[in-house]
Amino acid sequence: MLPVRYTRNLFLRGICIIYLNAFLSFYVQIPGLYGDNGILPARAQLDFENHASLEKKFSQKPTLLWFAPYLGLNVEYMINLLSLLGVAFAFLGFVSQRFCISPVFIALWSLYYSLHQIGQVFMKFPWDFLLLETGFLCIFIAQPLYSHNRNTPSDNVTFWSVRWLLFRLIFSTGAGKLISQCPTWWKLNALSVYFESQCIPTALAWYAHHLPVWILRFTTVLTNVIEIAIPFLFFFPNRLVRITAFYLQVILQIFIIATGNYNFYNFLIICLCISLLDDRIFYSKKQKNVRNINKISILLCFIVYAGILYGMYKYYNIRITNNWTIQTDIAFTQKQFNIALSYIIPMSIYMGITSLGYIIITTMKDLVISNKGTQRKAFVNFVTILYTAVICLIFTLSIVPYVTLNPSYNPTIPSQIQKLYKYVEHLHLVNSYGSYRPMKDISGRPEIIIEGSNNSDGPWKEYEFLYKPGNVNNLLPFVAPHQPRLDWQMCLAASSRYEQNLWLKSLTYRLLNGQPETLALINKVENPFNAKPPKYIRASLYHYHYVPWNNTKSNTQAWWTREKVETYMPMYKRDDLSLIEYLSKIKLIQEKPTLKITNLIATSTLDTIRRLVSNVEASLFLWGVHTAGWGIILL
Repeated sequence: MLPVRYTRNLFLRGICIIYLNAFLSFYVQIPGLYGDNGILPARAQLDFENHASLEKKFSQKPTLLWFAPYLGLNVEYMINLLSLLGVAFAFLGFVSQRFCISPVFIALWSLYYSLHQIGQVFMKFPWDFLLLETGFLCIFIAQPLYSHNRNTPSDNVTFWSVRWLLFRLIFSTGAGKLISQCPTWWKLNALSVYFESQCIPTALAWYAHHLPVWILRFTTVLTNVIEIAIPFLFFFPNRLVRITAFYLQVILQIFIIATGNYNFYNFLIICLCISLLDDRIFYSKKQKNVRNINKISILLCFIVYAGILYGMYKYYNIRITNNWTIQTDIAFTQKQFNIALSYIIPMSIYMGITSLGYIIITTMKDLVISNKGTQRKAFVNFVTILYTAVICLIFTLSIVPYVTLNPSYNPTIPSQIQKLYKYVEHLHLVNSYGSYRPMKDISGRPEIIIEGSNNSDGPWKEYEFLYKPGNVNNLLPFVAPHQPRLDWQMCLAASSRYEQNLWLKSLTYRLLNGQPETLALINKVENPFNAKPPKYIRASLYHYHYVPWNNTKSNTQAWWTREKVETYMPMYKRDDLSLIEYLSKIKLIQEKPTLKITNLIATSTLDTIRRLVSNVEASLFLWGVHTAGWGIILL
C-alpha cells in the first residue's frame, strides 16, 4: 500500500488554513450579527437565568458559551474569545506541522461547533456543515500526539474516509442538479443564468456570462461529467486514473473560485481532493516516478478516460457544426436518469465497502508484521483497531444521508442505523449534500434594496452593502475566502418572501436606531444616514441584468442594469410599537443584560483586539493574516 505520510500532513495543514479563514471571517462579523446590539443576538439563544445544571444546559444546546459566567464574561465577549482561540489554534497548525495533532483538531472542531450552535440562519450553509464533518475526520487522521510524523498503519484507513466524503460531496452535488428537475440544467442553459444569479459574483463572472452560448452549454456538460461520472474513479485501482481525476476536480474548483465568491468552500474541496494523492507525487527524484508510471498504466488510464469521453459524446449528443461550434443536448430523460440512479446508488455503496474492506485487510496485515515485540506495538495496535472501528461506524452512518438522493432506499436502511444517525445528527458528523434549489426562470437576478427616508413620502435613499450588487456602477469584488454572511443572506432572501425572513425586521430596527455594530456590516462610506438614522425604512425588489457585451461597456462604468419590480418589505418607522413588541417577544431586544461582566482584564484585551481589527477591511484582514503565516513559515 502506498504511503500517505506527506499527503496526510499537507491535508491537515490545508484544513488548518480553512479553519483559520472560517474563524477570522466569523470574528469580524460578531458584533453586527450576534452581539448584544446585533441582528440576531446570541444571548437570546442561551437561557442563563435557568438554574439547571451545566450538564442539562449542554444537552439542550451543546456549546462552550455556557462557560461565559465562569470566566466573568457576557455572551458577546465569550463568542469573541472562542473565535480568537480558534484563530490561534488554526494559525499554529498552519505555520507548524507539529501542531497538526488530534488535541488541536478536537479544539478546533469544538470551537467551531460551539459557534455554529448560535449561528442561526447565518450559519446554515453547506460549507459550514462540510467543515464540521471534515474537521471531525481530522481528529482521527492526525496523530494523537507529536511523534515525528511517523507512518502508522491506521493512516490509510482514516485518510480513506476523506476520499469517501469527497465522493459523496461531488457526486451528490452533480446528481442533485438533475434530481431537482431544474429546467436550466436539463436544457444545458444553467451557466447562462448561473454567472449572473450567483450571490456575490466576481468581475470575471461578467466576462464568463458573455461567452458564446455554445461554450457555456459545453462547459455545462463538462461540469456534469466531472461531478457525476469522475467521482467513481476516486476508488479506481490505477493510481494514474485517480491523479487525473484529482486534476480535473481541482481545475473545476479553480474556475468556480475565479468567477464566484464562495468563501472557503471551494478551497476546502481542493483540500479534500488531496485524499486522491499519495506520497509518490512529492518525491524529489522525479525519474523514479517516470519509471513507475509504466506503459500499461498509461494505456489503462487512456482507455478509462476515452470511455468517459465516449459516454459524454453519446449521452449529451455532442456534434460539431459547419461553423466549428459544439452543439449539445441531453440524450436521456428524467425517468431514465432516475432508473439509472436507482442502480448507481447501491453500486456506489458496495464500491465503498469493497474499497474500505481492502484497505482494512491490508492494514491489518501490515499491523501483524510491524513493531514486533515492542511496547509501541501494543499502542499502535490499539489505536489502529479503534480508529478502524470509528471509520467503519462513520461510513455506515454516512449511508443514511447519502441515500436521500433516492428516497425509495430509505426503508432499506436498518432501523438501528437510522436511530443512531438521528441521535448524532445535530453534531453534523455526516451530512447530506444533494439538495439543490432550482434556478427560477425570471428576468434577471432578484435583489433587495433597502431604502431610508426622513419623510414617508420620500425622497428615499439607498443603503449600500459592501459586497452584494446594489449600485450598478460598483466593481464586482473578489471577497473569498471571507464570507459576508449578511450579504449572502440578503441575496437568498430576494428569492423568497419577506415573511419568510423575519431577521429582516431586526435588521430594520437596527438601521432605524443607527446601531454602529450593524452599520459596520454595510458600506459606511456610502451610507446616506451617517449623521443621523432615518425615520422610515422600506425595501424594494429589483431585477438586475449584466450590462450587455457591446461598445457601451467601454463607455460606462456600469456593470448592471436594473428595474424595480415591487415593494418587498413594507415601510417601518422608528417608533413602530408593533415592530418593537415583536422583537422584544422573541428576545431580540433585551434591555437587561443577561450576564454580569467581572473579568475586566479579558474584556479590555478583547476590546483592544476588536478596535485594531475593525479598522481593516475584512478580506484584506484575512489575507494579511495569511501573509504573516507564510512569512513565519519562510523565516
